[in-house]
Amino acid sequence: MPATGNHRRRKSSSLTRGFITVTAGGAALALPVIGATTASAAPVQSVATVAKTVAPAAAPAKGIAAAKATPSVYSVIAGDTLYKIAVGHAVSGGWQQLYQDNREVIGADPAVIHPGMKLTIGGKAAAPAETKPVASTSTPAPAGTVTYTNDLDGWIKESLAVMAQHGIPGSYDGIHRNIIRESSGNPKAINNWDSNAAKGTPSKGLLQVIDPTFKAYHVSGTSMDIYDPVANITAACNYAAAKYGSIDNVFGAY
Repeated sequence: MPATGNHRRRKSSSLTRGFITVTAGGAALALPVIGATTASAAPVQSVATVAKTVAPAAAPAKGIAAAKATPSVYSVIAGDTLYKIAVGHAVSGGWQQLYQDNREVIGADPAVIHPGMKLTIGGKAAAPAETKPVASTSTPAPAGTVTYTNDLDGWIKESLAVMAQHGIPGSYDGIHRNIIRESSGNPKAINNWDSNAAKGTPSKGLLQVIDPTFKAYHVSGTSMDIYDPVANITAACNYAAAKYGSIDNVFGAY
């Protein structure tokens, strides 16, 4: 028989490799661990680098302030009203607020605004700058008053201003041409020899109108004196407009 030998079982030490899952901040990290199956095995040493996910710092809350509208300047055009401007520019408070902001520019009547007037929208208008009076030896005419010379040129120009207010057509040249023909520019001229004179209603003044015509076509705001140059011109032009379309269309007796 073969000699009986002592077969010693080799003591085996097996190392098992496992994986421990470590979570940090939601991220999974698999770490190898070496473990001994026997009591004499060395203690487990593990080294792990844990990844940390750092959430970005929240941005500090910032209050969002409503942007304050910068006041703007609007130039009034023909046909504008405070209501129309306020609606077109979405003025908070409507035309009343627009008026209050611009009262020093507009004046006492909110219904009266003029083309070219500068209105501040979205803020209070600055008070108009004071102007220093200029030294003068003569007394200035009241603001807004137009003065006319007391001669044929001034009479025609003043009459044209009145005619414009009442929508009566006529031009300087048309008026001047007819005056020279009718009276040679004499406001006291009177015709005592024609058919009108024979009927007891002589033609009078710069444009030689008779009393009934002067009264029928007299324009308010002018004198009731037929010999008054401006009243005479204006009434005659009013009559000519009704009968001929304009004094400019008159080239002879009318």
